[in-house]
Amino acid sequence: MERPVLVALSRPVARLPRGRGWWYEPKFDGHRVVMFRDEEAVRLQSRSGRDVTATWHDLAEAGRALPPGTVLDGEAVIWVDGRCDFHAVQSRAASSPARARRLAAALPAAYPVWDILQHPTAGDVRPRPYLERRRLLLDLLAGVPPPIQAVPATDDIDVAMTWYETLQAQGIEGVVAKPARSPYRASRIWQKIRHAETVDVPVVGHTGAAARPRHLAVRLPDGRVALTQRLAGALAAAAAEHLAAAAPGPRARTTAGEPYTVTTAEIVVEVLSGTTRHAVVSATRVR
Repeated sequence: MERPVLVALSRPVARLPRGRGWWYEPKFDGHRVVMFRDEEAVRLQSRSGRDVTATWHDLAEAGRALPPGTVLDGEAVIWVDGRCDFHAVQSRAASSPARARRLAAALPAAYPVWDILQHPTAGDVRPRPYLERRRLLLDLLAGVPPPIQAVPATDDIDVAMTWYETLQAQGIEGVVAKPARSPYRASRIWQKIRHAETVDVPVVGHTGAAARPRHLAVRLPDGRVALTQRLAGALAAAAAEHLAAAAPGPRARTTAGEPYTVTTAEIVVEVLSGTTRHAVVSATRVR
């Protein structure tokens, strides 16, 4: 399977779908990572398609326990005091390879896996139904030690709602619903509910230097361009990685008239949906 691959996504909903044919998985708070195990090495890809092997080298090492020809889709998470700590994940993602190794020594990552894209003997399994892929995934990971593990899954809506209502303190940010017969494809084929609902929006520019952005200019779902609130250190560093690699564009103004520098970088950020009706929005992470 060629890299990068386009990943399946979820669309936010107000409540989980019910009825026969739906399966549910807890949603971990980390960074999306696709793991490729070939004959020689393990490579890791972010949701956007970037190679993030150096950032998550401890997961790449763990991936050597997989048989060659395996491609998995999951989440890179870091547990701190029994909780998925997204700030630790963001710090790792914004680090140089050398610093990432130091951070991994103190706080190693885990890799909860929710799907298999390629099986070492069955080949590309993306066209197969979710339940069939799930069985292949469980069989494949049966002999693989942590930190690579399959996420829990249930077809019982009551169990799913118990996860949603009781696991927030452990860093489980919501629940994803998947149709049992659905193939894996690069579109919003799943549904999700989250405790803090967010939307993904494209970045069209920034204020400040590209290597040290203060705010991001984003295009909101209603078409408006607005500035985010001032970026925290880890979030600014994560955005700078993309912005600094792109050629600077011309100056422009947001819908409210605030100046910013246009960027050609292809970045998507997650913002709190409740803030998108305001002139300044709250960004939570770079996707």
